[in-house]
Amino acid sequence: MFSQSRKLLSISLLVILLLMILSACSANNPSTNLHMMPLDQMPADVQVSAVVVQQAYQFAAANPDVMKQIPCYCGCGNIGHTSNYSCYVSNADDKGQITFDSHALGCSICVDITQDTMRLLREGKSPQEARAYIDATYSKYGPSNIP
Repeated sequence: MFSQSRKLLSISLLVILLLMILSACSANNPSTNLHMMPLDQMPADVQVSAVVVQQAYQFAAANPDVMKQIPCYCGCGNIGHTSNYSCYVSNADDKGQITFDSHALGCSICVDITQDTMRLLREGKSPQEARAYIDATYSKYGPSNIP
């Protein structure tokens, strides 16, 4: 009986230690540092789209300074887009009122570029390093939409 109790105590302590380690890892995870616009502030079409699309819209809308530096290679320069940001946002006025663009709802290249940018920033890369990666990875699909 004594060994059963000791075994149970050892297992319990091991589980508690493991949970503490996992909790510490998630607390230090830089992914929590990405600024995201709340989903309830997104258009209805975005709110019912795939999670990766939702996240891309949330990130792009909340990070215009970064996303205006990131090009898109899906060919959307032909419709007037000037960065990956404009695949999501067609206008943002001085009061912060955003008019969303629906283009990225149906374009996996736009979303993939944004998801890669998010991942690279989580990994500690700078926006310039993210841009270099995006250029190297996506330029095979077409010309950059950054003039």
